[in-house]
Amino acid sequence: MPGFELTRRKSLHALAGFLAGSPLLQSQLDPVRDHSRIPGLKELLTSYEFEAVMYAKQTRPVYNYRAYGEESEFTLRRNRQAFDWVKLVTSQTSTGNVTTSTEVFGTKMAFPIMVSPTALHGDLDRDGEQSTHKGAEAASNTPMILSNNSSLAFDKVAAAAKSPMWVQLYPKLAMEANQSYLEAAQAAGAKAVVVTIDQQASVYERSLHDRNLNAGGGRGGRFGGPAPVVAGTNPYRVSGNRLWYEWKFFSEIRPFVKVPIIAKGILTPEDAKLCLENGVDGIYVSNHGGRSLDYGPSTLEVLPEIVEAVGGKVPVLFDSGLRRGSDILKALALGANAVCLGRVPLWGLGSFGAAGVTRVLEIMQAELVEAMKQSGCTSLESINRKIVLANFP
Repeated sequence: MPGFELTRRKSLHALAGFLAGSPLLQSQLDPVRDHSRIPGLKELLTSYEFEAVMYAKQTRPVYNYRAYGEESEFTLRRNRQAFDWVKLVTSQTSTGNVTTSTEVFGTKMAFPIMVSPTALHGDLDRDGEQSTHKGAEAASNTPMILSNNSSLAFDKVAAAAKSPMWVQLYPKLAMEANQSYLEAAQAAGAKAVVVTIDQQASVYERSLHDRNLNAGGGRGGRFGGPAPVVAGTNPYRVSGNRLWYEWKFFSEIRPFVKVPIIAKGILTPEDAKLCLENGVDGIYVSNHGGRSLDYGPSTLEVLPEIVEAVGGKVPVLFDSGLRRGSDILKALALGANAVCLGRVPLWGLGSFGAAGVTRVLEIMQAELVEAMKQSGCTSLESINRKIVLANFP
């Protein structure tokens, strides 16, 4: 053809156009999943939007492991529903500037927000918890609690950024294992130890329906399957690492823990009082994000009675179900000293890596400030029960 010159670039461009329009290619698309354009980072305005992007980018098993709850997931749903039972009282008073800084166990925070301990960030991002730590640091030095089931060791994560880090522990039968793990974390800069005591045994039915054929994340994932069952310990094949905790464990680890110890998984005032009797330095109200005992209470509805039982003797942390800055304000008004975000930072990580963690935390921080303004609160000290109307069933 006169005037037409077929170059290599034009040939490849034509081939790409042909393949893109091929009905054979269209037939390979999942007919169930939405294939519309995934929004960019700066387009996302709420934490919920990050969950949708993470779902689009990650495999089903990886997403499910971060999404599901225990058994029928009643408590998982109740954790969110409970926030609908607490109303915020709007104030027309001019508030001026809002200050949100606080300090818990010597850890200074620009906001009363921490990143909860969650497992296996390496499934969501190539750099795993290092990316989470970098993202948290960029969001006003938000402190991070590293999971005992992290993809990377504490020292490697701590080296990635400078924001404060705590460490979480699942108690182990061999005291030497607890000691070596905690001493290494403290040597690398852990400012506190969070001991999880609520997740005694778990059954995730969503995982069972998937036949545990996970390509990564959770049981059978690439970072290891479930803990082995210890022969002779029980007839139900429950992991030997569960169902043995006793209160004396705290006194047993105290000799080699030189930082504050916080008990995570407290849901009753009776257990909160037992924590104080056994020398625990802090209370962490949590039901493991609905991943512990199903048909248990939501954390928000038991928070006030636990705060009352503690009586200000030790700080009270709170997690499970937080999705909005207004949720954070409600928890603070009901007595929490600070809150911890679990799934929300993971949605950011699984969407855009460290930048996603930063963005979703900044959104939660900004929403908290706005909710405080609307409630007439200029500081954390001015937040109290008067700004909420709680009607728990």
